[in-house]
Amino acid sequence: MNFIKHSFSLFLSCCLLLTTAPGAFADQTDQSAPAPVVSAQQSPAQLQQLVAPIALYPDALVAQILAAATYPDQIVEADRWLQQHTDLKGEQLGQEVDKQPWDPSVKALVEFPSVLANMDKNLSWTSSLGDAYINQQQEVMNAVQAMRDRAQKAGNLKSTPQENVTEQGQTIVIAPADPQVVYVPEYDPWLVYGEPIGIWPGWYSYPGLYFARPGIAFGFGFGVGYFGGFGWGWHHWDSDWGHRSVVYNHNTYVSHSRVFVNRNNFNHAGGFHGGGGFQGRGPGGRPGGSPAFHGSGPQHGFTAPNAPSAPHSGAFGGFNHGGAARGFSSRGQSSFGGGFHGGGGFHGGGGFHGGGGHR
Repeated sequence: MNFIKHSFSLFLSCCLLLTTAPGAFADQTDQSAPAPVVSAQQSPAQLQQLVAPIALYPDALVAQILAAATYPDQIVEADRWLQQHTDLKGEQLGQEVDKQPWDPSVKALVEFPSVLANMDKNLSWTSSLGDAYINQQQEVMNAVQAMRDRAQKAGNLKSTPQENVTEQGQTIVIAPADPQVVYVPEYDPWLVYGEPIGIWPGWYSYPGLYFARPGIAFGFGFGVGYFGGFGWGWHHWDSDWGHRSVVYNHNTYVSHSRVFVNRNNFNHAGGFHGGGGFQGRGPGGRPGGSPAFHGSGPQHGFTAPNAPSAPHSGAFGGFNHGGAARGFSSRGQSSFGGGFHGGGGFHGGGGFHGGGGHR
């Protein structure tokens, strides 16, 4: 009789376990799968502060920077690579850059080492810029135009021997005066627009891009002719102000970086629509756009120099899993240093041309 009672008790216990276990395991599963991080939309004032350091750059350079900012891990890698290959110059530099697995926008910035180094040094800003461009493309482009308008009204944006500033309706266009020589304007991004604006938290004023007065100065010009034969070179980029988008090879640029969550394609109930974390936005802000650029090869976790070569190791461990940018962006300056390439001069290729003084 005792044996029968013991067996029956054991049977009931097993039934109870089978009834409750699925729910318990489900709870475990839910807890172990982190929800994607979805950051908040930025206001027009915040976006204007965000684009202030680059809004007065030539249109094509603005396009390259916005596209490359969606790949902050590659920005770090490219800047480190460039520091380690200072012996490469001209076409030889272009050939070696062409072999790298970076996005074309990142490759293009090797033509402007001080700009690339600045994005590495101010990596939190770069990350926020990439996040904003992915999620608020038209608003970011509007912010660039708004800041140009402010600088023009303050008397600090006008044509010079280095660049042409023209108006096309309500749009202010900036282009090099010589299409083969690009000057990167030097200015204080918090003073050049007339009424001072708040400094981006942790902002580092990179030598060669910063002019500690209200106006704009020009240092050395970057010769872009050496890179003309490569598909990622200067003449393949532009800003489409009509559609408020970046243009690459005469088509709307579409980033396929996996660093940021695209809130435009995020279904709060069911996750993402489509594969790959996010897709870029086409003309008019519509998802997708023209089949212009489909990204570089598979994204790899960045390993800091001298760090163990394990997948997704180093400072960017897990960075490409989506949605991690906001927490990363809040940390201020890059922890990597960024190096110093000299005050606005062009090391490592293309030659440089003397600047045109200050105004």
